[in-house]
Amino acid sequence: MAGVDPEVVKKIEGAYDILQKDEKGHSLLKKYLSKEVIEKLKNKKTAMGASLWDCIQSGVANTDSGVGIYAPDAESYTTFSDLFYPIINDYHIGFDISKGAKHPAADFGLAKLNFPNPDPEGKYIVSTRVRCGRSLQGYPFNPLLNEQQYKDMEKKVQEALTGLGGELAGKYYPLTGMTKEVQTQLIEDHFLFKEGDRFLQTANASRYWPTGRGIFHNAAKTFLVWVNEEDHLRIISMQKGGDLLAVFKRLIEGVNQIEKKLPFSHDDTLGFQTFCPTNLGTTVRASVHIKLPNLSKNLDEFHKIAGKYNLQVRGSAGEHSEAVGGIYDISNKRRMGLTEYDAVKEMYDGIVELIKLEKASEAK
Repeated sequence: MAGVDPEVVKKIEGAYDILQKDEKGHSLLKKYLSKEVIEKLKNKKTAMGASLWDCIQSGVANTDSGVGIYAPDAESYTTFSDLFYPIINDYHIGFDISKGAKHPAADFGLAKLNFPNPDPEGKYIVSTRVRCGRSLQGYPFNPLLNEQQYKDMEKKVQEALTGLGGELAGKYYPLTGMTKEVQTQLIEDHFLFKEGDRFLQTANASRYWPTGRGIFHNAAKTFLVWVNEEDHLRIISMQKGGDLLAVFKRLIEGVNQIEKKLPFSHDDTLGFQTFCPTNLGTTVRASVHIKLPNLSKNLDEFHKIAGKYNLQVRGSAGEHSEAVGGIYDISNKRRMGLTEYDAVKEMYDGIVELIKLEKASEAK
């Protein structure tokens, strides 16, 4: 394989100054991309052709990123481990690869699931959602996929999803050729992902749009799969209210059925491998849309309280969005070094405590 193009090496070498000159930027990329790391990695490539520039280009273009780095293929995590591993250790609290940490085997905890609805009256929790990301073995991630690979993957995934049974049975809607009527309905249902995310675009992850992309959902619209948005697959279970148990069980069933038909990319150290290093390990993000008017009066304090329970607070439409109508999206932050069950339980336990605090503040 040819080495890294000299022009690309120049971009990599220039990244350090761009990041350090932006005083407002506080990304993990800025924190860990030292001159020494650049020197060590600037001429390396993965077997699929990824360079360090493919990993860092989004964070260099968007110095306001929180993380600022993506993996163009699974091998990037090890080829560029001098940069990825410190970032992974920093983001995933309590997981330290340098001390020999390995992500545990998958365990959804079916035998011990017990999540009583923390808000049976529906006063606080608007909806509950659990999702996970998956990548198909043998394919690079979005920046390195060619147009034919997008089409091949979509065909394989569509066949697998069409075979889902029971409550999960539904229909696949390709973005290519989607009618205006279907598109409008999916947008109204808050299902349809859109092109235009600047972090993904500058990571070179939106090429050939909308080729190879689509959305699957079941009849009840409680089980969804996004195909080739950010990850190869985003498997999502959701419904109104706070019944996390029902939502999580549905996700487990969906993952199990799909995995029988499609082999997923997995690593003994990092767990399930996906495009973003924040989304490794379990890749599980359990969340609620919730109204906590008293706690959220002071946003800095709200974030601090949530942080005590390893929770992440986002706006109503997720990352980089505002809270509309006082509704916040609160989820587990940790994805690595714990099982799928433990990740969901961490979110559940934290939400129970936040609701207790909200009730206590109401009583004052």
